[in-house]
Amino acid sequence: MTTPSPTLWFADLRRSDTAKVGGKNASLGEMVSKLADTGVSVPDGFATTANAFREFVEANALAPVIKTTLADFAAGKIMLAEAGETIRRAFLRGDWPSETAEAIQQCYRQLGTRTGRQDIAVAVRSSATAEDLPDASFAGQQETFLNISGEQALLDACRRCYASLFTDRAISYRDAKGFDHLKVALSVGVQEMVRADTGAAGVMFSIDTETGFDKVVVINASWGLGENVVQGTVNPDEYEVFKPLLGDARTKPIISRSLGSKTIKLVYGSDPATPTRNVPTSRAERAAFVLNDAEILTLARYAVIIENHYGMAMDMEWARDGETGELFIVQARPETVQSNRAVGSIRSYKIKSKGQTLVKGISIGDASVSGRVCLIENVREIEDFVDGAILVTSNTDPDWVPIMKRAAAIVTDHGGRTSHAAIVSRELGLPAIVGTGNATELLHDQMDISVSCSEGAEGFVYAGIAEIIVEESDPADVPETSTQIMLNLANPAAAMRWWRLPADGIGLARMEFVISNHVKVHPMALVHFDILQDEKVKDSIGKLTQGYADKTDYFVDRLSRGLARIASVFYPKPVIVRMSDFKTNEYAGLIGGADFEPKEENPMIGFRGASRYYSPSYREGFALECRAICKLREEIGLTNVIVMIPFCRSVAEADRVLATMAENGLKRGENGLEVYVMGEIPANAILAEQFATRFDGFSIGSNDLTQLTLGIDRDSEALADLFDEEDEAVKWMIRRLIDGAHAGYAKIGLCGEAPSSNPAFATFLVESGIDSISVSPDSFAAVKRHVAAAETRLRQKAAHSTIPERVVA
Repeated sequence: MTTPSPTLWFADLRRSDTAKVGGKNASLGEMVSKLADTGVSVPDGFATTANAFREFVEANALAPVIKTTLADFAAGKIMLAEAGETIRRAFLRGDWPSETAEAIQQCYRQLGTRTGRQDIAVAVRSSATAEDLPDASFAGQQETFLNISGEQALLDACRRCYASLFTDRAISYRDAKGFDHLKVALSVGVQEMVRADTGAAGVMFSIDTETGFDKVVVINASWGLGENVVQGTVNPDEYEVFKPLLGDARTKPIISRSLGSKTIKLVYGSDPATPTRNVPTSRAERAAFVLNDAEILTLARYAVIIENHYGMAMDMEWARDGETGELFIVQARPETVQSNRAVGSIRSYKIKSKGQTLVKGISIGDASVSGRVCLIENVREIEDFVDGAILVTSNTDPDWVPIMKRAAAIVTDHGGRTSHAAIVSRELGLPAIVGTGNATELLHDQMDISVSCSEGAEGFVYAGIAEIIVEESDPADVPETSTQIMLNLANPAAAMRWWRLPADGIGLARMEFVISNHVKVHPMALVHFDILQDEKVKDSIGKLTQGYADKTDYFVDRLSRGLARIASVFYPKPVIVRMSDFKTNEYAGLIGGADFEPKEENPMIGFRGASRYYSPSYREGFALECRAICKLREEIGLTNVIVMIPFCRSVAEADRVLATMAENGLKRGENGLEVYVMGEIPANAILAEQFATRFDGFSIGSNDLTQLTLGIDRDSEALADLFDEEDEAVKWMIRRLIDGAHAGYAKIGLCGEAPSSNPAFATFLVESGIDSISVSPDSFAAVKRHVAAAETRLRQKAAHSTIPERVVA
């Protein structure tokens, strides 16, 4: 009978070989053997088998040591650290069976021959037979060794991989997941090194890791070898790519680009004793994005190919060779958190009575929690952790898992969305904020804080114990309606939280919110940067626009991608983007805005909306808004975006705005572009038919319409009791707008919260023939129910009436 070989080449492995070589190596073999023709590049290599591990254990009589030591730990006779150290020491003292050592050395020589390099540098990675299963990530539980050269160094690294099966964190993790320690074996993957030390590397997911939105690829990138990204010791760049448009070569569907600080990089060491070392990055490296657009799209296409091949969301590691520029996939495993989350109710958190904002970072998860800080700066101090506290530390690695499981939340100085702290926090269901930069400096032991991950992609730490309200809603538990129910969204960071809602699109995306929070700079200050007098303003703009040769490109890029993050959520359903509708005092609050805005007594009815777009004092700023919409629709490819003009006072003004838009590349009807107008001024209702010949649709802004119909300043506390959207005069205006729009064959909807709190107002809108209602996500279910009830009553009324009524299909 032939003895199985202790080693197998990746090309001879398939993903079904997990029992032979563990999940990680089986996956590498699957990609090498099945995806080469698709263009996905995976470095060559080989794996030791699980049988080779068992033979090592048997040859060195390690099973009794493992069994006895773990029994003592389970009985409380020794601590976890002592148990792990005892077993690892026994492995490191073990000798290789001659057949296994010879097989490893022979494959290593052959790998050098294949690549034309003697003593080729390799990555040596562990792959446990219980690892990378669909319900357990085993993130970083065993060791990886990079830049290993020479046969003896390789054998030593393989032995250390074996020993790492019994790190403290691995023992703890297997206990938590219910795996039998003695039934888990370890395979070692030996893979040609990609020269990422002079290039770049990172991690990517084929799903949004926080919301489960399955239409995006999330890529993290940093200079040098990828372990810094995996371990969370750097704050990497982050890119998001919209998968449905990747097949269209005319588009570049990159919907988000965020620059990380990337303060260090992992490079090759100078001697065998230190094969890798961290060095500071240069100022130029910190200021530059790691990946260009072509590389981002290539990696995203790799992710889609791999996801489609495996039939599930995937977690991948990639590397870019600094010598050739070639991109490689070096690992791929199933994503284990969002993919296994039960589809059901959506839990949302609202944080109220919050204190001062102390630190900010990347939000992991969508929960919020209050508690007391336990600051742990070194893994040697983990015994001091207080159960149920909020763990604050610089960064985590797998040694921290035992206390992470006992924390209420986690806050770190370093790390990105794909760091160890982020991955484990997701798996444990803990809210975490990573990459804050200074949490360990600003927070202290026994300090009461509130951690909020419920406000979008940015997480906040607030002083004190906040009031946290938890609400649950089931997207499946809403009735069907003929009237379209859409969402009002403005925050790009939070948009993907709502992808599971069965909304009919986005009825109002507020551009000014994106400008205020995502861009932050007044567009005219970018157009006329050279004439700015305030040096502090110029310095702030200079920092924000770092990396952009033309400062106006910063505005266009940030605005288009911020809107893209919103528009992608319900693609291809319509997304109505309202052009900027700041009042002059709000515009003045933008960086550099004070130099370009007049001071008005009543900005609410002053220089706002359509009148700004063709005015010499803002025309160049509006041109940048138009460029952003062009990029959003034509380059990124989100042609579901509809443009809406606010506060348009007359049909003559409508003509001027449409002409200005056309001059800036947005011509109504071209490339399917639809243009709507806000119905918020009495003139819009009185001349609705004339506006309908110029626009494709209306959106009723009930707040301004009420203000201008009743002559009430909507911000006046003295007149608050008189402000009533259901006043008969306001309702007359709404009916007039609906009738006029339909007479001109234009669509019409309403943006506002009144239908959620008042079923009678919902009934009024349905009976008046409204086409759509757009509300906040929190109100969606209530409005759906109110509208469904109104439609049912209308059908019943029509069935018993001899007079034709509006029939709801």
